[in-house]
Amino acid sequence: MFKDKKQVKFVALAVALVFLLGVAAVAVTQTTTGMAAAAGGSSNIGVVNHQLLVSQHPDMAKAQEAMQAEVDQARKDFESKAATMNDKEKQDYYLQLQQRLSLKQQELVGPVFDKVNAAIKAVADAKGLVVVLDKSQVIYGGQDITDEVMKKIGAAK
Repeated sequence: MFKDKKQVKFVALAVALVFLLGVAAVAVTQTTTGMAAAAGGSSNIGVVNHQLLVSQHPDMAKAQEAMQAEVDQARKDFESKAATMNDKEKQDYYLQLQQRLSLKQQELVGPVFDKVNAAIKAVADAKGLVVVLDKSQVIYGGQDITDEVMKKIGAAK
């Protein structure tokens, strides 16, 4: 293919040079993009205090009341039926009640999570945020949108 070793060395050197220039160009573009984002102060990453938003949502109090009523009813059911059961039956019935309570909690709290997440998405879209993380998972950076989401869901802080 190549007639002499000098030509092979030249082609190998040219390929290596093109490769190194490509790597350097990628490094420079990535570094300047990161520095521009940091210098501009604006970020396309948002952070929220999700736990606060869920706990302060207006529907959460109703969900907690309904859940407490369900727990009280399960306790009464267990106490009334457990008197005539052996230990194995009590354990099985207890596990059945636990499963029922878990499903009830998902049924009651799920819609609150959905509403909070929809409000987060609406605020993030309006601000042009690409990613929103929970504040507890972020050490540094990100635009905190908790207050805007709180206003959106109408919860008092």
